[in-house]
Amino acid sequence: MTALDNVLQQAHVVQVSSVNGAGAGGEIRVDLSDPAESDRLRTAMAVESLPGFRCMCLGDVRFEMFDRSGDRLAAVVLHHGATLRWGQWENDAVLADGRLLLAWLDRHGMPGPIQQFEAGQIRAREGAEEERSWLAAMPAGLEGLASRILGLSRTGGPSSPELLAELTDRLRLMFPDPVERVLALLNWYGSGSGRCSGHPVHEGVPGELLGRVPIADLLAALADPRAGERHDAGAVRHLVGWKTRPRQKRDVARLPEPLRARLLAHACRSGDPDKQGRAERWLATSRA
Repeated sequence: MTALDNVLQQAHVVQVSSVNGAGAGGEIRVDLSDPAESDRLRTAMAVESLPGFRCMCLGDVRFEMFDRSGDRLAAVVLHHGATLRWGQWENDAVLADGRLLLAWLDRHGMPGPIQQFEAGQIRAREGAEEERSWLAAMPAGLEGLASRILGLSRTGGPSSPELLAELTDRLRLMFPDPVERVLALLNWYGSGSGRCSGHPVHEGVPGELLGRVPIADLLAALADPRAGERHDAGAVRHLVGWKTRPRQKRDVARLPEPLRARLLAHACRSGDPDKQGRAERWLATSRA
């Protein structure tokens, strides 16, 4: 039996409040004098382990336990529906089943935490699928560098000149023909989230490599019969993004009108308002 469980057994009332807006229902108080109610909260707050880490944020929901006399016994903060922070512990504790505590909050009129948690789960699944798509589109011969590139999203740092140079050398070795090389990059850049902004850092790497490609090679690749929807997606993302080419305005102005219309139509079909807006600004009319 954990020290926290001992405290919960003595608790007569628990007062729950939002730390960061997660508890949209406001502050709630729950009477724990009913043994069944007390048992439900104790089960929901059961701790699995103290693995030795501490979350950097302030947490989401604060639980304050009071005895029959109204004296506060403890204050515990829930983090991300998964861990608890208590002053008696050096580090955060992992809940045995965080969903039980989120469901307990929901039943007592605080649905915000479980809604945020479920939305986060959906985003995580979508992010994992986008990463799988991005890795699957990585040009042959670059697999050995995948972990270094993905690491950029964990650190938030930019691509190093050494990494970009190594990628460039490998691409030239695997695709001696410039058109095939650009097609491979466009296909790669057209994968993943596809967003022009707010995407994982690692997804920008093929865009940086495309920024080094002469506009003539880019136009030749897009005119190639092998260019398809994924290549157009990569081209839109590259050409209408923020400062993606040293001479972006001049390069976009060189796009033939049929290609300009093709890429604009692709952006409009994407369902991404940001991408469509950017494409309309860059591609709707010639930028002399």
